[in-house]
Amino acid sequence: MKEQTKKNSPEKTVTYNKNGYNLSVTYSSPSKKGRDIFGQLVPYDTVWRTGANEPTTFTTATDIRIFDEVLPSGTYSLWTKPGKKKWSVMFNSDIPDWGVTILSGGKETTRIPSKDVITVEIPSEKIDEVTENFTIGFLYQDQLYMYLAWDRTKVKIPFNY
Repeated sequence: MKEQTKKNSPEKTVTYNKNGYNLSVTYSSPSKKGRDIFGQLVPYDTVWRTGANEPTTFTTATDIRIFDEVLPSGTYSLWTKPGKKKWSVMFNSDIPDWGVTILSGGKETTRIPSKDVITVEIPSEKIDEVTENFTIGFLYQDQLYMYLAWDRTKVKIPFNY
């Protein structure tokens, strides 16, 4: 099953190793394929495994700060709760084998909320260009951001020391 789903949503890894950061994200990247994504395929106000297949993992070699919250060095599963104007972003110390329950048809996650290390609220942006494949990346502007982009939505999570 994993082999078949990875054909449709290939696994990707992105890293950032500059300015004192040593970060890595591994995720599966589904395609839009003409579908309405946020509010439809990925419902608003419902926890999403943030990609396809296994949960997305985020690794930091050093402690980092997201707003006023400190995320200790380590590897975390990354979960989000998309909303129309803002998203909740959760870094969780538990990394389950699969991100959703099979019996729910993929609608219920296997996240354990009590294992959330930090949760932050991030405003979402509407973007002009359609992002066909779900993408996670790093962007350095006035500071470092990890961004999540798909369809016409982008969320930028700010990192500090």
